[in-house]
Amino acid sequence: MDYIYSIIILVSLSIIMASSFNLSIGYGGLISIAHPVFYAIGAYASALLARNLGVPVPLAMLAGTAVAVACSLFLALSSLRVSGDYLMIASIGFQLGVLELIKNMAWTGGAGGLTNIPAFLTPTLGRLSYVVLVVLVAMLVVFIVNRIAHGPAGRALSAMRDDELAFSSLGRDATGLKLGVFALSSGLAGFAGSLYAHYFRYLTPEQFDVLQSAALLTMIVVGGIRSTWGPVVGAVILQVLPQAITFLDLPTSVLGPLQGFLFTGLVLVFMFVRPQGLVAAGDVWRSHSATVPHGRHS
Repeated sequence: MDYIYSIIILVSLSIIMASSFNLSIGYGGLISIAHPVFYAIGAYASALLARNLGVPVPLAMLAGTAVAVACSLFLALSSLRVSGDYLMIASIGFQLGVLELIKNMAWTGGAGGLTNIPAFLTPTLGRLSYVVLVVLVAMLVVFIVNRIAHGPAGRALSAMRDDELAFSSLGRDATGLKLGVFALSSGLAGFAGSLYAHYFRYLTPEQFDVLQSAALLTMIVVGGIRSTWGPVVGAVILQVLPQAITFLDLPTSVLGPLQGFLFTGLVLVFMFVRPQGLVAAGDVWRSHSATVPHGRHS
């Protein structure tokens, strides 16, 4: 059962990551690939506070989330005010810089990884209790993203993403809205990282590298960007398929490239055949030209 529990937790964490990533890159139009590094910051901060300073795990998880939010604001404040494109460039440098810092600092465990992370819930209530906790958090995150996307904040995000200049000319604070969305998205990723750390109890920098950014983008492209259930479907497929392939009992020299080919192939197929993904976005999140019938364009 431990294997099944681990798969359920990984799928649920991927749902949290993909849904929160969809909030910033999909609904907010904020092109950043550094989402996994906020997952790492939340994981490492929570683990170090609980292990080295004896902070109770629930408080350490909240502190890890706060650290991820603070780091996201630091990144966003230095890039969003200039131009949205700078956020993508800055995010690449930020992700690589943080990972290099983790690899070269003794107190983070370095490249060898961080071990002896305190467990949460499992020693007293069993692994099933942790599975229930992570699944409930994933459901809550999907609900929150759905409410934001289909409420007044979602309409503001849609207007800002489609025409930021017009949005600002109406007296709306585009920079504040982008900062809020980016911080919330990164905070959710940080909390997911803290959940990961106190279940698997081992962290290495390689778990949060650029390949994880590519995997998250694949989940959103395959599932459907700017839809509530698209990232959920993409996360389930992209977590379950690699696990299913391992049952083919292929040599490691074949298994690794096959999984990479699977990810790349899915992205290419969906971009050409079904660019909207398996779950298409609602009308409010489609481009204007796609929603106005022919003959009604001015």
